[in-house]
Amino acid sequence: MPIVQRFGAGSRVLVSGGAGFVPSHVVDALVARGCTVVAVDNFVTGSDENVAHLAGHPRFTLLKHDVCDGLPEHHPALAGSFDAILHMASPASPTDFTTLPVEILRVGSLGTLHLLDRAAIDGARFLLASTSEAYGDPLVHPQPESYWGNVNPVGVRSVYDEAKRFAEATTMAYRRSRGLDTTIVRIFNTYGPRMRPDDGRAIPTFISQALRGEPLTVHGSGAQTRAICYVEDLVRGILLLLDSTEAGPINCGTEHELSMRELAERILTLAGSRSRVVYVQRAVDDPEMRRPDLTLARTRLGYEPTVDPDEGLRRTIEHFRAHLR
Repeated sequence: MPIVQRFGAGSRVLVSGGAGFVPSHVVDALVARGCTVVAVDNFVTGSDENVAHLAGHPRFTLLKHDVCDGLPEHHPALAGSFDAILHMASPASPTDFTTLPVEILRVGSLGTLHLLDRAAIDGARFLLASTSEAYGDPLVHPQPESYWGNVNPVGVRSVYDEAKRFAEATTMAYRRSRGLDTTIVRIFNTYGPRMRPDDGRAIPTFISQALRGEPLTVHGSGAQTRAICYVEDLVRGILLLLDSTEAGPINCGTEHELSMRELAERILTLAGSRSRVVYVQRAVDDPEMRRPDLTLARTRLGYEPTVDPDEGLRRTIEHFRAHLR
């Protein structure tokens, strides 16, 4: 059966990390539905430019605050109950794992606890934005939600992997012990406008290098793979899950799996760049492959990604071309 929209006109929704790449697109979609949205962000990695087009909108508020410290009790934007809380705050790029490790662990633990407590008070639907990183360097391919993962708990990437795994466990504990209406989405490699050019992920790195005429730095042999998802498809999946009664976790992404070498070459072609590909040392614990099993998303949500990789990359390149300094 098709998912019936639960959150639209008249709904109040809080989005943590709302000025970040993916969350800002979710905010746009919720506002377009008629929701009143409060975006909370501490701007460690988010940018007010991502939601600047909503400035002055009567149903949008941007609050600078760190959810790790709880929510301000007397702020007018937080008065009254929320119908849904989407916890999407967290630094999420490889460079952040080394520069913001404690911040990542705090938002995955303290931030999650504070927002779950608020959801319990409000009786709100709580959606946790988790990650394919919960599967680590997988030994099963593609990865179904039933796979428990292969994670190095003390590696450089562990601050993100384990923070999200803790957040998942906490979300399920509140659901089981306190009866909260919760759900978990595991987000696979997503790209699109508003990504940080210097965030260390492959697509923004390759595009920035291609547009600047610099060599594209592919890690290792470039044989490692990722299934890339355009942000528009991801947002649709997240909102389907939000509207549903599913507890999750449910994977969201696409099955467009490319090697890093193929991805670099495709970006060069689409950007019309004369840059060349060079190979550099591979990062520690870099997963060999990553692709979601979308069976649950298809059968329970009716989710189906629609944006072809070339079209999505073309849109993203044009965004970077217009904004790259």
